Amino acid sequence: MRTLAVDYGSRRIGLALSDESACLSSPLQVLEIRSPTDAIRQVAEIATKQSAQRLVVGLPLNMDDTIGPAAKTAVRWGRELAAACHLPVVFIDERLSSFAADELLRGQKLTRKAKKQRQDALAAADFLQAFLDGKLKALNPVIFP
Repeated sequence: MRTLAVDYGSRRIGLALSDESACLSSPLQVLEIRSPTDAIRQVAEIATKQSAQRLVVGLPLNMDDTIGPAAKTAVRWGRELAAACHLPVVFIDERLSSFAADELLRGQKLTRKAKKQRQDALAAADFLQAFLDGKLKALNPVIFP
């Protein structure tokens, strides 16, 4: 089952894609967005183009496991994306994925801008791989307002 992972942000969205067997995750791209609606349109087009059968949307939960404004926004946006794509969406905890992406980029001779352009796709690939490996479980979206 091909899965498209989405690291949602207000300015950039990182995307990663699994292989057909849902074993391996690869960074796909980072989108610069102008609005949440624009983001839905772009991601829906990519999901169709890549033949995605499922969406995994990362939730930036607080370190104390509470649900903050960013996570609530990601849930609302993810639900709209699922409706636009007609695909199931799975929400997962992505708290440390940006840190993991930073670690991968550390030591590479990249400008700050070049790192930012890669970080979000690497973060999406990180939490997608953890999900595919069974290390991250789906969060029940019913608990989110």
